[in-house]
Amino acid sequence: MERSARRHFTMVREFHLADFFTLGNAACGVGGILLAMLYVAGGDRTHFYIAAALAPAAFVLDVLDGRIARARHEHSPLGRELDSLSDVISFGVLPAVLGFAAGLRGGWDAAALVYFVCCGVSRLARFNVTAEQLAGDASGKVKYFEGTPIPTSVVLVALLAWMAAQGAVGEQVWGGVLDLGPWQLHPVSLLYVLSGSLMISKTLRIPKF
Repeated sequence: MERSARRHFTMVREFHLADFFTLGNAACGVGGILLAMLYVAGGDRTHFYIAAALAPAAFVLDVLDGRIARARHEHSPLGRELDSLSDVISFGVLPAVLGFAAGLRGGWDAAALVYFVCCGVSRLARFNVTAEQLAGDASGKVKYFEGTPIPTSVVLVALLAWMAAQGAVGEQVWGGVLDLGPWQLHPVSLLYVLSGSLMISKTLRIPKF
């Protein structure tokens, strides 16, 4: 028991200020997912709007944790892993769940949402492995991204929020629905395929400011 408590205390001591902002990012993502589920269960669109608003809130926290870590020179493997896991929740799973809640519930839609999340996970894993190679100086700051960063998925969330405000959710989703073989496809879900494909692109290089 004492050894377990000592190990737990040691882990807490390894957390830096930036890491708590990272955990706030994760908390926003989980909260958004729960609110999206409430929307599906009860239909109260307020839950959907708040869930969508938590994505840009997570983005702000994601930006702040990086800036704080650089300012305080507190980069660590723990912080990098926390950042990636939080990003998967807030910018991978949350946008996918919001898409499902908005009405992208056909079989092909599900495939598109799964593809999007898997691309996000792959993007973050590749970044973690190559970050040191891409960093050009002792600061450890990466000079450019290979593929679009996963937080760009807030654009998809913004689109979904706009659709909800226009009443274009459920059976009213923009673009209608197509019957393709055994499953249905809402053309809007192809935006998730595009976003995921851009994330895993190795030819697309975006400067990091």
